[in-house]
Amino acid sequence: MLSERARNIKPSPTLAINAKAKAMKAAGVDVVNFGVGEPDFDTPENIKEAAIKAIRDGFTKYTPVGGIDPLKDAIVEKFRKDNGLEYSREEVIVSCGAKHSLYNIAQALYGSGDEVIIPAPYWVSYPDQVLLNDAAPVFVKTYEKDKFMLKAVALKSHITKKTKAIILNSPSNPTGLTYDRKTLEDIASIALEHNLYVISDEIYEKITYDGFVHASIASLGNEIKNRTLIVNGLSKAYAMTGWRIGYTAGSKDIIKAMTNIQSQSTSNPTSIAQKAAVEALTGPQDFIKIMLAEFDKRRKYLVSELNAISGISCLTPTGAFYAFPNTSKLYGKQADGEKISSSSRLALYLLEKANVAVVPGDAFGDDNYIRLSYATSMENIKKGVKRIKDAVSAISY
Repeated sequence: MLSERARNIKPSPTLAINAKAKAMKAAGVDVVNFGVGEPDFDTPENIKEAAIKAIRDGFTKYTPVGGIDPLKDAIVEKFRKDNGLEYSREEVIVSCGAKHSLYNIAQALYGSGDEVIIPAPYWVSYPDQVLLNDAAPVFVKTYEKDKFMLKAVALKSHITKKTKAIILNSPSNPTGLTYDRKTLEDIASIALEHNLYVISDEIYEKITYDGFVHASIASLGNEIKNRTLIVNGLSKAYAMTGWRIGYTAGSKDIIKAMTNIQSQSTSNPTSIAQKAAVEALTGPQDFIKIMLAEFDKRRKYLVSELNAISGISCLTPTGAFYAFPNTSKLYGKQADGEKISSSSRLALYLLEKANVAVVPGDAFGDDNYIRLSYATSMENIKKGVKRIKDAVSAISY
């Protein structure tokens, strides 16, 4: 018999959509997949060469649990240079991807009776990681008119004596929107007033558009820095999703607890990937600009085309590589004799009738939307958005 914990956890909807799309492709179906959340660019050559050198040099053994010193030093320097933040090696832990970093935080901080505030829409793993550690996720709805930023009034109204932490994600998956400095200042003030931890997921930090400059909430002062755990990694900015390198920066006591937990679960991240990560952080950064320029072209085209479809509207994302169009005007309409009643039903309709994979918004806590990743070729985007337009035009108003 499975544990209650295991029975309560759902598989990742984004991975499920991707799996179904891949199965259809394997069966010979021409599927355009907007579901996958990873860059379609290859890992830069200098990073791959660093990994190859590590193998040839025999750097294939266990490393310290929390990561090798050269990588910790590279992360410390990254925070200093990019965020104006000072950390020591003892305030950094390297884990097996940013998702693992977040899970280590959940293990170290959450317990029975704790509540964790999660703004919705949210990345799919946040609630389940809270539940897996016997705490309760508390969802706070955010709104399109506010660019999906958590507002002070809403945050305050959900804080109780049980509230332990707030999870922030900027740039955001799924919305592609970002937090401005004023909103972060408001959240920081409330967090300090109520002695809350802030878990700041900044994995898309380097993927921003239109001159937006990312600000970490930890950079707003020493007090909030001491209450913040920053999670970042190399998957998105350096097209290193399969290398599984994420990291956390925070107070020494929490980082030590996370390291102890990691020592009993995965031990160290892959030695070879750590060497590659050092090169990624300290080597040439030109790749990011090239990738970002291509993402920007795709972003503008996709959003423009989505907004041209009757019944769909879409804010222009300022970060990450996702569009999050509002599709609620389509709900209640008929398609092929069946009612489009929800984001899940719309996603199924698009997959089965148009051979286009999108992720339903209910997976992220808001049924009024669907998520499309533009981390795919412009050719696929053009083909896929035309299929969506044709499929939506067949929905009876």
